[in-house]
Amino acid sequence: MGTVVAPLRRVVIFRALQLGDMLCAVPALRAMRAAWTEAEIVLVGLPWARSFVARFGRYLDGFREFPGYPGLPERPSQIGRIPAFLAAIQAERFDLAIQLHGSGSFVNPLTELFGATRCAGFALPGGYVPDPDLFIPWPERGLEIRRLLELASSLGAPDLGEDLEFPLEQPDFQALDAIDGARELEPGRYVCIHAGASVPERRWPVERFAAVARQLAGHGLRIVLTGTGSESEHLRWASWPDGSLNLTGRTDLGTLGVLIRQARQLVCNDTGVSHIAAALRVPSVVISTGHNPERWAPIDSHRHRVLCHETGVNVEEVVAHAEQLLGSDLSVCERAVQRA
Repeated sequence: MGTVVAPLRRVVIFRALQLGDMLCAVPALRAMRAAWTEAEIVLVGLPWARSFVARFGRYLDGFREFPGYPGLPERPSQIGRIPAFLAAIQAERFDLAIQLHGSGSFVNPLTELFGATRCAGFALPGGYVPDPDLFIPWPERGLEIRRLLELASSLGAPDLGEDLEFPLEQPDFQALDAIDGARELEPGRYVCIHAGASVPERRWPVERFAAVARQLAGHGLRIVLTGTGSESEHLRWASWPDGSLNLTGRTDLGTLGVLIRQARQLVCNDTGVSHIAAALRVPSVVISTGHNPERWAPIDSHRHRVLCHETGVNVEEVVAHAEQLLGSDLSVCERAVQRA
């Protein structure tokens, strides 16, 4: 295993995953950009990630939509589009293709089909390795952020830290103000409750979220519900405090970021918004329902409380951690909540 030596003109990175997975990759993307300052770096990702590339233009120069592939669950494979997709990627003649998607099952042969001069990435023991010099063993344990940084380091990228990022721009603030009810929210005087998750198994019961919300409303905090449009119906069956503002399905990536940045705290499932809170240094309580917290938990365990038990997480425990965060010095003032 060795460092990439030749100058790189064009690099393609394959990571066709959801929001939280992409935010955990930002430290590695930051390191790679610093290593290859003159290279064009392109992401192959899921359709939603076009907005991710636009937000992280300091690290990524382009986006190519991934049509799915047999065996990968993130998107139903569009078999008819795959040949044209591969032909187009091959025609771009990338110098390096990086498999940043995962352990290498299914995707190492796929990444090699991108036709780059060389390939790098992760591989499982006994798995297919397109380039033994530029692939490293997939770590069985450890935080996702650090796994990806290990690959970046093996390719000669500098250590620029583990901090997450979520840049916000003035149009994001303006767009939030344009949403009915959002302009009246006072920074630091509301809590975001995110009761949804892309995978149903990761969802803590919505009635328990509502019970937590009622307790926090008793501290004089307004409750703001966030989530996708498809999750709105899911939230209707719970008893939320009077005056709660339901913004499910009404925010995009930027307005959601502003909403969380100006919140007193976030209470959520183990899903992408927890990484937005980590990037913006907003205190959070994250309920992990069996998914691997050793891989996905925020690094700052004081500001971000991840609760996960085989027997389940109860309302009283979530409220206790939320109230501890309310009483701590992790205030809105410390986070300098202001417009970009």
